[in-house]
Amino acid sequence: MNFEFSDEQRLLKDSIDRLLADKYGAEDRRRFIAMEGGFSPVIWKDYADLGLLALPFAEEDGGIGGSAEEIMIAMQAFGRVLAIEPYLSSVVIAASILRNGASVEQRAALVPAIGEGALRLAFAHSESAAGYRLPHVGTTAKIDGANFVLDGAKTLVLHGASAQKFIVSARLEGAVESETGIGLFLVDGNAPGVTRRDYATQDGMRAAEITLSGVKVGAESLLGGNRNALPAIRQATDEAIAALCAEAVGAMEVALETTVEYIKTRKQFGRAIGEFQVLQHRASEMVVDLEQARSMAMYATMMSRHPDAGQRSCAVSAAKIQIAKSAKAIGQGCVQLHGGVGVTMEYQIGHVFKRLTMIEKAFGDTDFHLDLLAAAGGLAA
Repeated sequence: MNFEFSDEQRLLKDSIDRLLADKYGAEDRRRFIAMEGGFSPVIWKDYADLGLLALPFAEEDGGIGGSAEEIMIAMQAFGRVLAIEPYLSSVVIAASILRNGASVEQRAALVPAIGEGALRLAFAHSESAAGYRLPHVGTTAKIDGANFVLDGAKTLVLHGASAQKFIVSARLEGAVESETGIGLFLVDGNAPGVTRRDYATQDGMRAAEITLSGVKVGAESLLGGNRNALPAIRQATDEAIAALCAEAVGAMEVALETTVEYIKTRKQFGRAIGEFQVLQHRASEMVVDLEQARSMAMYATMMSRHPDAGQRSCAVSAAKIQIAKSAKAIGQGCVQLHGGVGVTMEYQIGHVFKRLTMIEKAFGDTDFHLDLLAAAGGLAA
């Protein structure tokens, strides 16, 4: 297989790298975190001007028609600077759901606004009793004449407080764990009956608890008119995991580069600590961990839009497992080689480790994906 980027992909990578190098230093990131909504609207506009917000949407819907590889390039660049904008929720996940679950008319109404940066979406699916189980949907959608009435609560909605609209999963019929009878509804963030509680996560991101109490929406809000939306939810989740794997690789790259530079200059006993063989061995082991993670992130990217849900799920789970293993080894190793300063707020390496830790928990932790992969008979099967 050819893993080389095309000319267009190299241009995309260079453009993103230049933007982030100019505007996304560590101090800038701290300033963005303190802003209302937890990110910079100016940077979000820069993403729109660069075409990043329209990247994964089809051209016929008003997007650019970028592939999973282009999303990997963008997410890896974001990982290097620990970008905090709602790109994963409002662009990557939203694009997948709209592509696989919305009607042509719904996409035409939403995609141009998303690409311009005027509309941000948030995926409200997780519930406190569900764990990582995607079919578990307790939120209900009951028919009321020509409308639906939504009742329920969603947890850990990424960037839920700054989103203008939500994509909400709700059960139209069946038991709470049933794999059928789930619909996806487009809900205005300021609709009567919608309340949200915003909070910061450990890695500098934002999330929200969303409560829906008697929220009335029209029949046109049911995406695609589909009453069996779980396949679209699974697809979006797999694409989100692949994107997170790419982000983690970017974060691990910068962590290792920073640490190697540190041990070359940090002196103890009259010499740079990087001259000690045991630390050279430790750094070499982390390089191997990084390359293993990179190869699996590429594999997840290539498989993230595979039409066979079983093969896709196995590939994504395997990548998530390796990413978590490498992230733990590199994160812990880099902090230890920095010593005490590695966990201070002033040093970036501690913030990288926090983000890598949160990525391991997102959309299923290591144990969850090991169970999925084992149940499927392993990656080879």
